[in-house]
Amino acid sequence: MARERRAAELARQAWATNRPLAGTAALMVVMLATALVGLIADPRSITGQPAWAKPARFALSIGIYTLTLLWLLTFVRGHDRLVRAVSRVTAVSLTVEMALIAAAAASGTTSHFNFGTTTATAVWMTMAAFIVATWAMAVATVVLLLRQRVRPPVFAWGLRLGMGVSALGMALAFLMTTPTSRQRAAAAQGHGLPIVGAHTVGRADGGPGLPVTDWSLHAGDLRIPHFAGLHALQVLPLIGFLLATRPRGLSERDRVALMWIATLAYLGLVLVLLWQALRSQPVTGPDAVTVAALLTLAAATGTAVLLVLRRARGAEGR
Repeated sequence: MARERRAAELARQAWATNRPLAGTAALMVVMLATALVGLIADPRSITGQPAWAKPARFALSIGIYTLTLLWLLTFVRGHDRLVRAVSRVTAVSLTVEMALIAAAAASGTTSHFNFGTTTATAVWMTMAAFIVATWAMAVATVVLLLRQRVRPPVFAWGLRLGMGVSALGMALAFLMTTPTSRQRAAAAQGHGLPIVGAHTVGRADGGPGLPVTDWSLHAGDLRIPHFAGLHALQVLPLIGFLLATRPRGLSERDRVALMWIATLAYLGLVLVLLWQALRSQPVTGPDAVTVAALLTLAAATGTAVLLVLRRARGAEGR
């Protein structure tokens, strides 16, 4: 009962703080419930997966993103008009995107990369325009956070860097919109291109995938670095919070240094995942080169952390 009251209070606070983003998050809860019913009641499949799997994933992802963005914007002071603009544009853009994804699922076709009909082309181009608008608002949020004086500094950098890496991860989605080598070859031969772009590299979309995410088990998948980059929005602020509250005996300079190390390590992981996907390699089957890159990243990160902690101990002993 206490948890329910607490949840209701948080919902009221979110609504009072930022109605566009809170309303979008609430709408995504309804959309997720609808998609889950669709998964049970609708036996159709699209590109080898249940028709309502993509709407369910997007509803969950958009809900998490809007709530996180709402929270981040509470740290912005003195820019009310810009905050309202970011909130409204993001809310409208993501709501339209979700509506078009759901409509495509209901009609039994794909929403992304679909140029098969005039209607499908209009749907995809509309989605693409609103995706760009969402990304532009993410970049604007980075700028707003850079202009804010948030205490303590390590937490401030967690917010800024988290949003910055998230905006980069969002931008990786643009790589999916370019024609694949097979699509270019088909175009050169004069064939039509009902699909332009793909999630996977090396094979056509579809086929065996990981449970829930549907990430390819037989090809590189650009959704993986895109996903990892996006969720820096949650991971890096959490690290900033932990660095601000947990370690003892560290100066503010040391905490900020550790925050930057964590960010570079996270960014390095995103780039390794991108490199792996672009080499048509499934995430479940890394080759020796990918493993070596991950081990090098881990070793470099560990060494940097140890150097900062060693400096902190030396300063404490003086």
